[in-house]
Amino acid sequence: MRAGKAALESGDALAARRHFDAIIAAGLGDAPACIMLAIACQKLGDMQAVQNAIDSALAHDPRNIHALLMKAERLAATGNTRSAAQFYGAAVALASQVKDLPPMLVDFVRHAAQARDRIGAHFEAHLRAGLGAAASELLAASPRFERSIGMLAGNRQVYTQQPRDYYFPELPQVQFYPRDQAAWLDPVEAAADEIRAELKAVLQSDRGLVPRIQDRRDLPHGDTHGLLDSRDWSAFYLCREGVTVEENAARCPNTMAALANAPLPSIKGREPSVLFSILKPGMHVAANHGRLNTMLTCHLPLEAPAGASLRVGDDQREWRYAKAWAFDDSIEHEWRNPGGETLAVLSFDVWRPEMSEQERRAVAALLEAMDAYGSGPRVEWTA
Repeated sequence: MRAGKAALESGDALAARRHFDAIIAAGLGDAPACIMLAIACQKLGDMQAVQNAIDSALAHDPRNIHALLMKAERLAATGNTRSAAQFYGAAVALASQVKDLPPMLVDFVRHAAQARDRIGAHFEAHLRAGLGAAASELLAASPRFERSIGMLAGNRQVYTQQPRDYYFPELPQVQFYPRDQAAWLDPVEAAADEIRAELKAVLQSDRGLVPRIQDRRDLPHGDTHGLLDSRDWSAFYLCREGVTVEENAARCPNTMAALANAPLPSIKGREPSVLFSILKPGMHVAANHGRLNTMLTCHLPLEAPAGASLRVGDDQREWRYAKAWAFDDSIEHEWRNPGGETLAVLSFDVWRPEMSEQERRAVAALLEAMDAYGSGPRVEWTA
């Protein structure tokens, strides 16, 4: 290997090729040897030999980033851009998992990401042109069809429900729920001014505010990105873990009244959950997944600074005062409040409308049974 590398570095590509050909013919070649052979053949202009060597490298190690990048380059050079984009993407994805990428590959990977995105944009333009005159009508009628084009072209990531605790099959994968199908939000929006007044009174006294993420010794909390036990993200609970916080609820009668007809779940130790969620200026709640996919989380923005946003999957929206929404928090989501003012929303959970009453009762019973497991007297295990 050393002699072949030295030959390459000195510019003697023919000697390098002979060296690596001999190593591979003797059955001693591996992915790095095949890559060196490909480089030597490229310098000699033998593109077929380059292709053969790259394929051999990938046969030895399908996850070799250098070989994937070289394969993508060859495919792009021969006009097979769709396949090239897939190899560029695979290389970039693997490189993102490497802490200390070799310096020689850093620029190569950056170029690959740019090439992947450029091909994706060109492919998307081709798809849209292929829709013809009906394109604008089709896209306007179906936002999800619009998103599917970006996903097909590789310019949008596919996000799915990934609840931490419990997954209920066959529920629609909807990031933000259609507002016209969330009638329970109407009375909440209508009472926004009264609810905001109650929030302001709460913030003035500061009594009852607690960190939104609190340390629990009985559960692993993972990486909370500096928000564990922090008042940078705080909460004022009206209902918490299935119990009404009587003192807090009494201070917010208009808020509680506005939720009277919302389909709040009733699950011992879990639901309902109703709170004012307050995020200080400049804070970011990192991407995460909720505990269940059987519910939607609802937000009524009460203090909505410019630029403050919620991203759910690939859909990022800015909060607007009194404009409520419902979203699936089992899909990856994150908060951002980059400005200089506090963000505050009323947050509560509701059952998914697609679930029948019987299914809701069954899920509630199942979760209560799950939470009860292992929390009682010690059990003596026998083989």
